[in-house]
Amino acid sequence: MTRIDKNSSGGENAVTVRGMVKHYGETKALDGVDLDVREGTVMGVLGPNGAGKTTLVRILSTLLSPDAGQATVAGYDVLRQPRQLRRVIGLTGQYASVDEKLPGWENLYMIGRLLDLPRKDARARADELLERFSLTDAAKRPASTYSGGMRRRLDLAASMIGRPQVLFLDEPTTGLDPRTRNEVWDEVKAMVGDGVTVLLTTQYMEEAEQLASELTVVDRGKVIAGGGIEELKAKVGGRTLRVRPADPVQLRPLAAALDELGITGLATTTVDADSGTVLVPVLSDEQLTAVVSAVTARGITLSSITTELPSLDEVFLSLTGHRAGAPQDTVPADTREEVAV
Repeated sequence: MTRIDKNSSGGENAVTVRGMVKHYGETKALDGVDLDVREGTVMGVLGPNGAGKTTLVRILSTLLSPDAGQATVAGYDVLRQPRQLRRVIGLTGQYASVDEKLPGWENLYMIGRLLDLPRKDARARADELLERFSLTDAAKRPASTYSGGMRRRLDLAASMIGRPQVLFLDEPTTGLDPRTRNEVWDEVKAMVGDGVTVLLTTQYMEEAEQLASELTVVDRGKVIAGGGIEELKAKVGGRTLRVRPADPVQLRPLAAALDELGITGLATTTVDADSGTVLVPVLSDEQLTAVVSAVTARGITLSSITTELPSLDEVFLSLTGHRAGAPQDTVPADTREEVAV
């Protein structure tokens, strides 16, 4: 029976990281990272290329050894119990890891056998996951003939063969079109509904907001912020409403009316004369409703109102004073020698 660490609020942690350090020569990919992921939740690790996200995932999935620090996943020590740990985790990286020469079904069956499932169980599990991920019709086709979205779904299915307790998703929607990205999001939500704990790395605020219950923001190997989605929104200004009056003459009166609300507590409204809109920072749906009510009360007719999330650059500019364009810190090829056994 595995041991799950208790977090400070009395709940259970599926992942606990303390003082994690990893160097590549002069570069500190991880510089004293602490992290707690509560069981049955999605933790979003947000950061640009080079922030250390992939290095963290590779250590937690036993593919790399840290230079310092400790970590437990599903109650197993990452360094001392790698073999036991690999049986209770799943991993989907930025690129499909399935064998493109094999059909989809053969890929899943092979992984099941590698995980020591009996032949009958491996066959049943492959059939089950192909149906769940809407790949049954393509089961006998080589993976090389799959679209990008189908390969990503097959990759997710492969990570679920062993019924993992903890799933690591390292930028799973990189390069996907919006429709396919939404399909992947739906599958991740379904996994969490089944009780799987997910650690998700991403560069996209929208993805983090869609999937994560809590966020950890990393920059150059350090944790620079963390907490709930709403808490992080409060720090970076949350959503922005772009409000356009039907009559351009009403632009300034509209801005004045919204300023008088005093709802944001963070910043005043901004007039974008070039686009003929007023930008309003809001933190909640209640504030959005208040904006619409105020405009209606003043008799101002709107032609459009849209919601914009802060970009990763805006998040980092708010939290660190610099943009997220850190140099990409690629993992050296020779780190293959550091795989934990």
